[in-house]
Amino acid sequence: MSGHSKWHNIQDRKGKQDAKRSNLFTKYAKGITIAAQKGGDQAANFSLRLAIEKAKEVGMPKDNIDRAIKRGTGELSDGMVMEEALYEAFGPGGIAILVKVITDNKNRTLSDLKHMLNEAGGSIAGAGSVQWMFGQWGVITLAKDALTKSGVDPQELELKLIDAGVEDMRDGEENEVEIKTKVENFKKVLDALKMLQVETSDSSILWVPKDTVPITKAVEEQLTTLFGEFEVNDDVENYFTNAE
Repeated sequence: MSGHSKWHNIQDRKGKQDAKRSNLFTKYAKGITIAAQKGGDQAANFSLRLAIEKAKEVGMPKDNIDRAIKRGTGELSDGMVMEEALYEAFGPGGIAILVKVITDNKNRTLSDLKHMLNEAGGSIAGAGSVQWMFGQWGVITLAKDALTKSGVDPQELELKLIDAGVEDMRDGEENEVEIKTKVENFKKVLDALKMLQVETSDSSILWVPKDTVPITKAVEEQLTTLFGEFEVNDDVENYFTNAE
């Protein structure tokens, strides 16, 4: 499960932070807009509340957030219609990749993805040829010391999280703990953590590979370059791979 964090952490270590900052607000605004299409009331729309919380964590201004909400609810009509799409692909070495995008122009986005994949020795895959290798899960990341800082007895904490719907909890990347839950229990687990005063680092619905595949150093370098391109592309919201 920690593979997703690994590849995103590699991008940070490769010096992609500045490039990511330049388009971070754009990506979060798109996420808010998509979530707001299901309703602008945060109390009733969990996805919107989560998207707004993430935007606030990176310092996105309130005006930007409000504008993104209004674009999603239709209060702001600027002719831009955002859509979500999940593209399946094979990367270098035949590695499976899923790319989640939010775009106002699917033709442009698909063309960009094809170009980036071709440059890396990969290609867009047919519908259903890759997605079956993944399962959708709620994944919550927190620092290891966040559990002890809560002051809750570890055994009691574990029981409460199991009752809330936690399926798995294991060590992740860089002194973190990753919690895995079914999508339908995702909100319940987050609420339980909040009630227990356990601070989370990140929480998202992710496509997690059912099995991972070992790769060569050469393939790792190609994937690092490819995923670096994904990181700085405004339309790519997230990406997932079965590469170890």
